[in-house]
Amino acid sequence: MIKVEALIRPSRLERVKNALDDIGIHGITVTSVLGAGKQRGHTQYYRAKELAVNLLEKCKVETVVPDELVDDAINAITKAASTGEIGDGKIFLSRVEDAIRIRTGERGEGVL
Repeated sequence: MIKVEALIRPSRLERVKNALDDIGIHGITVTSVLGAGKQRGHTQYYRAKELAVNLLEKCKVETVVPDELVDDAINAITKAASTGEIGDGKIFLSRVEDAIRIRTGERGEGVL
């Protein structure tokens, strides 16, 4: 099993959710986060004053998928989240040793 963590633009969240749903991935967790990448934020103007915005709003989408769905998940997220501009986000992958359903105590891929 692989944990897929994607940091994406908030405006692309619905597209990413739909893309994952289309390939059979229904269990996701979404968190609103702040972060900065290479672009290090941007400058905004408010009442004629220049303000540096160093941390940008992003959505963190997390899911755990069987090994055979990892490439499909990556492709779905990449296609749905991409605008072709700096700041589209990143995807991180981590191996998951086990998963346990709290209600029943069931373990393994079956809990996904």
